[in-house]
Amino acid sequence: MRSLFRTPSCSSPAVDRALLRDVSLVCLASGVVGVSFGAIAVAGGLPVWVPVVMSLVVYAGSAQFSAVGILLAGGGPAAAAATGLLLNTRTAAFSLAVADVLDGHGRLARFAGAHLVTDETAAFALAQRDPARRRAAFWISGLGLYAAWNLCVLGGALAGGALGDTDTFGLDAAFPAVLVALVLPAVREDPSTRRAALTGGAVALAATPFVPTGVPVLLALAGLLALGGRA
Repeated sequence: MRSLFRTPSCSSPAVDRALLRDVSLVCLASGVVGVSFGAIAVAGGLPVWVPVVMSLVVYAGSAQFSAVGILLAGGGPAAAAATGLLLNTRTAAFSLAVADVLDGHGRLARFAGAHLVTDETAAFALAQRDPARRRAAFWISGLGLYAAWNLCVLGGALAGGALGDTDTFGLDAAFPAVLVALVLPAVREDPSTRRAALTGGAVALAATPFVPTGVPVLLALAGLLALGGRA
């Protein structure tokens, strides 16, 4: 356990205040969105157990919103599941990118780690250059986000329709606002990253009126082409 929190040389801690601060901010934003998801699902007519079990087993925010939206619109479970699978195809690439985090772990730990792979955990892990810091960032962000998301989904589901229209509180803007704040330093410092981010954002924005929710995020990967031959 001690090796999780210190680099091999023990010259610097694998967990520092900045990492914990950033993880806490993302957990807070994720929790706010989780409350919104639970409330929307139950207010739309679904029983409390549906968003709760979905969050525990599926654990994929955008896919869950899309699946619930299809169910509430009268679509069948097959269509909802297919949409969720499509939106989650991006996590396959994330899993390959952070595979080294799970090296040396047992089968149960690898299974749990695979379940925790999200946009945020991959971003936290890949931002660290040192292997020990990468492992710590992945597990701390993964476990923290999983706990925050599920607890807040349960709270939102129990509140049900009492919250009314969650859009009036601007809950949907909290999560992207925090993510933008976290990536701004990299965008400012690296022209190639900035070019890729702007290209991907433009593609996603242009596609939003014409494709289902969540698909613009996948199309934004076209911004990687702006990196050219950079490794």
